Amino acid sequence: QVQLVESGGGLVEPGGSLRLSCAVSRSSFVIASMGWYRQAPGQQRELVAAIISGGSTNYADLVKGRFTISGDNAKKTVVLQMNSLKPEDTAVYYCYVRSRLTGLNYWGQGTQVTVSS
Repeated sequence: QVQLVESGGGLVEPGGSLRLSCAVSRSSFVIASMGWYRQAPGQQRELVAAIISGGSTNYADLVKGRFTISGDNAKKTVVLQMNSLKPEDTAVYYCYVRSRLTGLNYWGQGTQVTVSS
């Protein structure tokens, strides 16, 4: 059983910063990619940022220049640094990891990010 342990999130004022972290519980897991999706109320889940096992990254246009994703393949962790947060960034953020062996995605439980004054 693969579990993703998320931390971070919370309430922050517009313009503030938050840091989300996620770790894969199984050290033998072979990662194809890891990253973050988010889902706002009444909206579909959307990709925020992802990092491929070779180190390349992919960002949603809405967060480019404000968010930075980094990962440690050996430690099976991924971090999303979110700066210059806007109210429209408010959502539940979900960590995911994709298995290189099976192609399956595994998901964290989600963490709430609220940007409000």
